[in-house]
Amino acid sequence: MVWDLATPFVIDLNVSEDDIDGLGHANNAVYVTWLERCAWRHSQHLGLDLTEYRRLDRAMAVVRHEIDYLASAYQDDELQLATWIVDWDQRLKMTRRFQLKRPGDGVTLLRAQTTFVCIELSTGKPKRMPTEFIDGYAPALQMATS
Repeated sequence: MVWDLATPFVIDLNVSEDDIDGLGHANNAVYVTWLERCAWRHSQHLGLDLTEYRRLDRAMAVVRHEIDYLASAYQDDELQLATWIVDWDQRLKMTRRFQLKRPGDGVTLLRAQTTFVCIELSTGKPKRMPTEFIDGYAPALQMATS
């Protein structure tokens, strides 16, 4: 599979009947769910799971989604969604890019970018990233820029 950037973190998706809207294709809200799932699995892969977030009283919360819907997905389509951490100030903000492809025909269905801010779970307020976030996310940024 050829991706927009090198060394993506990739998850496999299958479009289910529940994902389909009245127009016969995957509903746009489902794509947002897929973006969240991919970002979360990538964080888990990097050792930053929900248990660690709670222990640290920190989380990465979405503050902005930018989504370009390029083509439709249909029931039973097998898809792959890739993510990269492309910008990160190592204090509060992090930006991920996403690309959704249908391997069967190589079509890119979506490109997106999501901006996250680090928050303190107990207050919901922005709070500087702990060392564990910097250590955990740093390898992913290096992979995205290599």
